Amino acid sequence: MTTHSQTESTANRLRIVLVGTQHPGNIGSAARAMKTMGLARLVLVAPEKRPDRDSEALAAGADDLLAGATFHDTLAEAVADCRLVLGCTARSRRIALEELSPRSAATRALESAAQGGEVALVFGRERTGLDNEELQLCHAAVHIPANPEYSSLNLAAAVQVLAYELRLAVLASGGEAVPAPAPAPPGTGSPASHAELEGFFGQLGDTLDAIDFHKGRTPESALRKFRRLFLKADLDTREVRLLRGVLADMQRIASIAAERGGRGGRGAE
Repeated sequence: MTTHSQTESTANRLRIVLVGTQHPGNIGSAARAMKTMGLARLVLVAPEKRPDRDSEALAAGADDLLAGATFHDTLAEAVADCRLVLGCTARSRRIALEELSPRSAATRALESAAQGGEVALVFGRERTGLDNEELQLCHAAVHIPANPEYSSLNLAAAVQVLAYELRLAVLASGGEAVPAPAPAPPGTGSPASHAELEGFFGQLGDTLDAIDFHKGRTPESALRKFRRLFLKADLDTREVRLLRGVLADMQRIASIAAERGGRGGRGAE
């Protein structure tokens, strides 16, 4: 049975990430929403303005979350050590992601955290949300089923909805809702971090270019499909290293072939 200390440790692996927040007051309101639901880790990515007096006033006692907030220039930096990244978005984008309800997202987040992984729930800008490049860094999208005739949800209100669902999941984990971390099978590595996976995806993109995989077609679609495929595989660190070794050999062979082709072309001249 899950103990109180285990539940608290699991909750501490959950972070709320606000990207490009435009109004400092919304940061304070989001901090208040978090604290009422027992969440304490606030991460700010390139806010237009840092927390100020308005933030503190609207935090209404959650000043400690503002004081403890960490800052990053990019979303990739903010989630580099994460095992699971969920992007909260109000509408469908060109980036095809698995779609989760807030309740399903909370369950998955807590399950990942219970297994020892760092988890981020990411919220975008007040007016435009997360852009496609930022959504590309997420493993799934979370949609709040708001009134379709008036679906505009305040940033802090969206944070409150997800924080509430996380709270319910944390409370449920006092029983058997969330399994205790299982020991890894012999010979396996620890789960790959977000940064390790992004490094692999970057090398994969370079390799596909080197071997002319796309044949003149736009590479984005293929890369999105490969991302979904490998994310489903739930790779560990050893598997990522193995795959990157294969890619390195493919790049080396492609480079040799290109050099030989170049020499042949010069000889024909």
